[in-house]
Amino acid sequence: MHTLPDGRRVYTRADLMDAHGLGRSTLEKWYRERAANGHPEAAGTSEGRLVWDAGEWDRWYAARSTGVPSGLVTRDDLAARHGISKHRLKQLWADREANGHPEPVRRHGKALFWDEAAFLSWYAGLGSAPADPDDLITLAEAGRMLGLAPGSVTVYASRPPRGWPEPVRVETLGGGRVRRLYRRGDVAAYGASR
Repeated sequence: MHTLPDGRRVYTRADLMDAHGLGRSTLEKWYRERAANGHPEAAGTSEGRLVWDAGEWDRWYAARSTGVPSGLVTRDDLAARHGISKHRLKQLWADREANGHPEPVRRHGKALFWDEAAFLSWYAGLGSAPADPDDLITLAEAGRMLGLAPGSVTVYASRPPRGWPEPVRVETLGGGRVRRLYRRGDVAAYGASR
């Protein structure tokens, strides 16, 4: 950060790149398009480089970064707030033509945002329909379905109890982790036999 002779704190593009991990081309593009995006005007120059008032730029960037109206949620938000696995949410989205999954109300880059109330209303309606026994569910979802404590079902992968179904599919994830997917009907049959 730099200071102008009048005492104002200012940023150069290099300061912004270091502080926020932004690329020079992104910063240049935002400045070129300032008439449309509200980017602050340069406050002057320092050592021959354009500078921006730190407070003004921080306010603009915060508004840009968090410009998601309240009530809108991402898939991650839904998973964290409502205990729906990310895998399940991805399945529902992939099958949206058949299940009527609501469309996102906003897109920001690759992020999708849904109206939380509308999503939850739709999701509650899914519960009234009978679950498809051929649906594939994660180990965590199987545990919730059986009413098990979240940590207790994790050992089933390495030390399955008698009668525990084999996974239908095993997916390799990053870092050497694996996701085991079980048929809902097989898990229900196991639960009924306990």
